[in-house]
Amino acid sequence: MNCRALIAEDEPILAATLARTLETLWPGLEIVASAPNGIIAVEQALALRPDVLFLDIKMPGRTGLEAAEELLERWTDDQPFPQLVFVTAYDDYAVQAFERAALDYVLKPVNAARLARTVERLQERLAGRQADGFERLVKQMRAILPPQAAPLAQQQPLSVIRAAVGNVVRMIRLQDVVYFQASDKYVTVATAERDALIRLSLKELLAQLDAGRFCQVSRSSIVNLDHVASASRDPMGKLALSLRGRQDRLRVSPLFAHRFRQM
Repeated sequence: MNCRALIAEDEPILAATLARTLETLWPGLEIVASAPNGIIAVEQALALRPDVLFLDIKMPGRTGLEAAEELLERWTDDQPFPQLVFVTAYDDYAVQAFERAALDYVLKPVNAARLARTVERLQERLAGRQADGFERLVKQMRAILPPQAAPLAQQQPLSVIRAAVGNVVRMIRLQDVVYFQASDKYVTVATAERDALIRLSLKELLAQLDAGRFCQVSRSSIVNLDHVASASRDPMGKLALSLRGRQDRLRVSPLFAHRFRQM
């Protein structure tokens, strides 16, 4: 079976060892690229559309899990999503999580016998790719991702956000925030009237928000459920939210789409 694979591994020796072992075990597999970090891995995967992705869990820029999340959000439906294999140093918690979710993993250092079993499973799945493969992968990924952060212990959820608009610092009531959108080093605070910027990671922000009101909808977005008017799918099947007081729509990652099935 002729297939194409991409290896994402920041340690060149380990990447080369994995490639050589795969060449022996799977002569029909073509390694189309080797990415040194998670950011490049995502861009190469979107450009090259491999059949299999080997993603190191701990990489600069994006972890293997973060890279997989981003690809699930950005992948288009014109080609099947690649099979995922996570590469990890031996860790009881990580291994148990992957086994619970039925996700493939390879331990470092690479063991040929263990990798051979992974190759066999990959070949079987690729030979009989099913239409529900993407949805099954979404459920598997959802099972190992951490739940939405709870508010910090002994701390009331935020009620006001201090955000910059030019040279002015605005005091924005949380009830007026429509959504938060992360970009580079900043997070945009979007209200019905205007946008402002704060320097706070989305993870830090989530831990300070009322989980009953604010919901993460993608790797980079948190929405205020009070401002969601409706949820609908576009012609490609991607879910997006219409928002009260805003003309723009907020894209929902497949990993969080189940939260809006009843809307």
